[in-house]
Amino acid sequence: MGMHIERAKKWISGELPPPPIAQLIGFRPISFDFENGEVVLEFEAAEKHTNPMGTLHGGVLCDVADLAMGMAFAASLEDGESFTTLELKINFFRPVFKERLLASAKIVKRGKTVGMVECDVKNETGSLVARVSSTCMVLRGQQASGR
Repeated sequence: MGMHIERAKKWISGELPPPPIAQLIGFRPISFDFENGEVVLEFEAAEKHTNPMGTLHGGVLCDVADLAMGMAFAASLEDGESFTTLELKINFFRPVFKERLLASAKIVKRGKTVGMVECDVKNETGSLVARVSSTCMVLRGQQASGR
């Protein structure tokens, strides 16, 4: 089992604090299916996350989806491997004000070097708020060192 999965398990159990970005914005783990590369994070959109128009800032949606997708992709890594994001794309479908959101990420395709992950962000009524995709590159050897 890779170090990324070990860290995620310790975050879920409370043995480790959440990643700094999760602490800053307020993401919480809901479920991790490491065998299938599926992750669900919860986020409570609040006034502190709004843009000048009073709706949730799109960058915050990118952050929650990016963390969920990163954790899903990390589940596919072997010992000694890490990864980096090559591309992140998001489509926004509806404004968000103060509400609970769920970000559900899953691996779409995992090749030897490149993989694709998708994430649906839904509100508490189940309406699709945003769909996000990420292209990830596996790093090995010296490239993975320190990541």
